[in-house]
Amino acid sequence: MAHLLGAEALHLEFPTRIVFDSVTLGVESGDMIGIVGRNGDGKSSLLNMLAGTLDPDSGRVTYRGGLQLGMLSQRDDLDSEATVGYSVVGDMDDHEWASDAKIRDIIGGLIADLDWQATVGSLSGGQRRRVALAALLVQDWDLIILDEPTNHLDVDGIAWLAKHVKNRWPKNSGALLLVTHDRWFLDEVCTKTWEVHDRIVEPFEGGYAAYVLQRVERDRINAATEQKRQNLMRKELAWLRRGAPARTSKPKFRIEAANQLIADVPEVRNPLELKKMATARLGKDVVDLLDVSLSFGDNQILDTVTWRIGPGERTGILGPNGAGKSTLLSLVAGEIEPDEGRVKRGKTVQVGVLDQQFRDLEALGGRKVREVLADSKTSFTIEGKDFTPAQLLERLGFAKEHLSARVKELSGGQKRRLQLLLLLMSEPNVIILDEPTNDVDSDMLAAMEDLLDSWPGTLIVVSHDRYLLERVTDQQYAILDHGLRHVPGGVDEYLALRAQSAKSGSSKSGSAAAGSSRTNGAGAGAAGAGTDIGSSADDPADGAGIERLSGAEARAAKKEVASIERRMSKLSTQIAKKHEAMADHDQTDFEGLAKLTASVRELEDELSELEERWLESTEALEA
Repeated sequence: MAHLLGAEALHLEFPTRIVFDSVTLGVESGDMIGIVGRNGDGKSSLLNMLAGTLDPDSGRVTYRGGLQLGMLSQRDDLDSEATVGYSVVGDMDDHEWASDAKIRDIIGGLIADLDWQATVGSLSGGQRRRVALAALLVQDWDLIILDEPTNHLDVDGIAWLAKHVKNRWPKNSGALLLVTHDRWFLDEVCTKTWEVHDRIVEPFEGGYAAYVLQRVERDRINAATEQKRQNLMRKELAWLRRGAPARTSKPKFRIEAANQLIADVPEVRNPLELKKMATARLGKDVVDLLDVSLSFGDNQILDTVTWRIGPGERTGILGPNGAGKSTLLSLVAGEIEPDEGRVKRGKTVQVGVLDQQFRDLEALGGRKVREVLADSKTSFTIEGKDFTPAQLLERLGFAKEHLSARVKELSGGQKRRLQLLLLLMSEPNVIILDEPTNDVDSDMLAAMEDLLDSWPGTLIVVSHDRYLLERVTDQQYAILDHGLRHVPGGVDEYLALRAQSAKSGSSKSGSAAAGSSRTNGAGAGAAGAGTDIGSSADDPADGAGIERLSGAEARAAKKEVASIERRMSKLSTQIAKKHEAMADHDQTDFEGLAKLTASVRELEDELSELEERWLESTEALEA
């Protein structure tokens, strides 16, 4: 593997603290590195130093000759007067970029829902972020640095981005440096993890899960080392008091395998016990949405949705941006009323909402944190132990000195911690979390999950953080085609439904327009794949519009499906061999690599066409 970038003895100091002290590290071709650490420990500063946009106080960063480095920072430098199209592809003619499969895929995956002629200045912050990411990815880079790329991406967009960066370069070429709080994305993409803490950068092998196991082992060894040091100090003290030399034997500590560290750890929560406790607090009736429909102007959001929420249920809500997830939460919370249907609530229901805008903290901006906590109860019982509000806040990662800070002076992550604590202290029996991971680092997310594990009540979560959603909820529903569908297979099933809908809509319209799934919904591809709560049985999106085949036609279709599957298998093998050939090819032979790349694209295009034919044939057989 070729060396791309090296950093030697980096030292960075701000007026109030030292951020890095003598950090040395390197990036090789093929590296996919995720960077984790607490908010404020210097993750973004590290990226900026490596990218050359921030000069260290001492030390240096060196690059391989001719290195092409692209970076997405947390602030874009897009021209507000430029159009979306110009910002992404520049002066390229339409036929030029449209003939490039990579560019088409990027546009379809990130900005298919945006008006190509709209000015950047007219876009929302999240839309600008996606345009900046697309503009970066359409170009060719040897090393890409991404600072929080998953912000403002929905589950579909995050899954697309993970697939893109994994397949962007041939094996052992190109490299990625990534800062994100999305732990599923870290696990899916990264082969190495750097932890930024205590002025250093500590490397770990593997993605987020492997990093957690290694960090637990590191902390165990550190604790054992500290215990050993204390024992030695006590013996040294005894020797000094006796006035005679004493010999001590060196203790030996056995390092257990990483999986043994969690062998005796119980399940994160006992769902039966929590449900029993929740029923005692809530009764059998929580919130029922009965044949609910809601529109904003001409925009239909929900259509005849029925959803009965039970005591102790822990439910995640999935759906693309704009599908109506926050609207659904507002209906449950009683903040808005439906146009049709009704919302029935149990008599003992008390709803607590963790919103995205910190609305509940606005009135507290001028008060100190300790003053806000003093207004609450003096103690709370969690897992059989009593905690004061300050202890709970410390459990969520708050430092004691922050208790004297005013609420408006807190960072986004600190506000989110305080907001969660105030929500729990209000003792609701139904909690609604709307994008709770915004502005929160991975350690804080783990602490939040730990608190929610022992909370007995009904929990409803909307989040694009797949890891958190699967971690704290026991079931998932998806808003698809204005209805609410149970997805027993979780996020994987939801993504499959979305992909199937996109392909089905594309083949029926006769065009491969990117982003069809955003406008067509997921109902068309979801026939029989789950329990559709919000649509009737004769909905044409559930397959009623597919014409049934005769016996002879069905036999012919089965033969065609078998033939297509054999050809797809052969193509997949050929593509894999081409990728191996590209990896083994002389990386300085650009002409040879271009020919190999072109042949791979031809095979992939043929495979894509076969997949669409296979989908059409199997849908006809299932009708």
